[in-house]
Amino acid sequence: MVGIPGDREADMTRLEAALAPYGVEAATEEDFARHPQLVKGYIGPGALGPQARAEGVARGDEGDTAIPYLLDPRIVPGTRWITGANEPGRHVFDLTAGRDFVGDGTIEAAEVRAGDPAPDGSGPLELARGVEIGHIFQLGRKYAEALDLRVLDENGKQQVVTMGSYGIGVTRCLALLAENNHDELGLKWPIGVAPYQVHLVATGRDQAVFDAADSSPRPSRATASRSATTTAPRSLPASSSRTRS
Repeated sequence: MVGIPGDREADMTRLEAALAPYGVEAATEEDFARHPQLVKGYIGPGALGPQARAEGVARGDEGDTAIPYLLDPRIVPGTRWITGANEPGRHVFDLTAGRDFVGDGTIEAAEVRAGDPAPDGSGPLELARGVEIGHIFQLGRKYAEALDLRVLDENGKQQVVTMGSYGIGVTRCLALLAENNHDELGLKWPIGVAPYQVHLVATGRDQAVFDAADSSPRPSRATASRSATTTAPRSLPASSSRTRS
């Protein structure tokens, strides 16, 4: 069980990262049925962690049946809180951390907000939108063990491999190019990734347009791979065209 300030939501991604390789999921009705001391909507520290252990029983000891209780780092000794009272329809006011309850440890599980102190002490955080175009998955040995995937080490002994993978989202890269390189007429390819430096498009029904396109100067052999001429079917309605170099 994780305790976080009531004005913040739990960040499941941060929680999963903090508890890996264990999985994380919200409590279900079956969970509440197995732990009747937890009253849905009114859970308080009194039913969790050190508060729920018999005197002299430490976490992990034989006979420890208490649900582990981890606290957000903002819940520090001396701070006052409103919590559930472990009874339907009841809350406890001015419950003081360190005096009335403690946790089994701390965990970063709450959502991050602009202005929160940076972990490295460099100042307040600023939030900005971004796009994940590359990622790395540290798969460990979970799938290797399931597949019995082994190799011989330098001593000729079989060892389970440690797996990992990485990927780059090509379509996401194109989306970023379009987002950052466009005007009121559409996409403006950066020259470093443009399929062609010049792309002459002829459309419409006017034969003169196609004749002009066909008679346009052809690029030299040195630049032929970066230029193209396209003639659209003459049955298409007339439309605008544009060139960029």
